[in-house]
Amino acid sequence: MPMYQVKPICGGDIKIDLPTCMYKVPNIHAQQGKSCTPEHALQNGELDPAVKALEARQDEIMRKLYELKAAVEGLAKTVMTPDADLDLTVSSSLSSQSSTTFKSTTDLDTVLGKDLGALRDIVINANPVQPPLTLLVLHSLLCQRYRVLSTVHVHSSVASVPPQLLSCLGPRHADSYARHMFQLGFTLIWKDVPKPQMKFSIKNMCPIEGEANIARFLFKLLAPYPIDPAVATLVDSWVDTAFFQLAEGSVKERSAVLRALNSTLGSNPWLSGPEFSLADIACYCCVLQSGSASSSPANVQRWIKSCENLGHFS
Repeated sequence: MPMYQVKPICGGDIKIDLPTCMYKVPNIHAQQGKSCTPEHALQNGELDPAVKALEARQDEIMRKLYELKAAVEGLAKTVMTPDADLDLTVSSSLSSQSSTTFKSTTDLDTVLGKDLGALRDIVINANPVQPPLTLLVLHSLLCQRYRVLSTVHVHSSVASVPPQLLSCLGPRHADSYARHMFQLGFTLIWKDVPKPQMKFSIKNMCPIEGEANIARFLFKLLAPYPIDPAVATLVDSWVDTAFFQLAEGSVKERSAVLRALNSTLGSNPWLSGPEFSLADIACYCCVLQSGSASSSPANVQRWIKSCENLGHFS
C-alpha cells in the first residue's frame, strides 16, 4: 500500500553559493518524477562524472603530498636541528681560519663518522650563573679549525642574561641562513640547568652532562688524544682536578692544586709536557673562575701569561 506524499518544504530551484574550493555533486532534491534512482547513481557499471572528478582531485592531492614529502626528506639531509626548545635567537658567527695551536689535527669524519653532507649540530645547555669558560675557549679553537655556525639562544627558564654572554660566540654572520656552507653547528642555550648538557646527533647518542665531559668531546674534534697512555691519563687527571678541586673544592684543596701546578710548571712549559693540551685549558679557566689567579705562585703566573698570549682566552 503506497504511503501518503508530502509537499517539499523548499523548492529544488534554490541556489546556494558555495566556496570555490569545494567539489560539487548533483542536487538530489531537484530530481523530477517518482523514480528513486538519482542521476549520480551507477549506470551500467559506470561511475558518475562527479565521482570521477572527485577521484581525480584526490589523486592530484596525493601526488603533491608525495612530492612535498620527498622535498622535506631531501632538505633533512642538509638541515638537522637536535634541540628545538628555543625562545630567542641572538647571534651567529663564522670563522674559516686554520688552527696553528695543535701540531696534529683530526678530521670530522674520523671522529663523528661519515655524514651525507648534513651540518653536524652541537647543542649545549648551560646556566648563565656559572658560564662554562672551558667550552667558550674550545669554541674559539673550533672556529679556527672548521667552518662553524655559532648561535646563542635564551631559554624561557632564564629571566635575564648579561649582554657579554649574549655575544660570547661572536657577531652574527651574514650567511648564517645558509647552513650548507658550514661544517659544524655550535648552539649555546642559556638555560636553568644544574650542570652543562650537550646534545649531538640525538639519533645516535645520549646527552653528555658535565663541563669536563663536554670539554673532552669537543677537544677530540680539534686534535687526537695523546697516543702515549701515560700522557693521556695525565691530561684526564688534570681535567678532573680542575673541575672537582679548583672549581668546586674548598680553600685548602685549591691551595694544594696551586702548589701542584707550580711544581709541574717548574719543569714543563705546559701541564702535560711540551705541548698545549686540554689540561691547560681546563686548569686555566678553573683558576680564573676560582679567583686564584692573582694569588697564585710564580710558575703558575708565568703559565697564565703564556695561555693568554695564545689569544683564545680573551
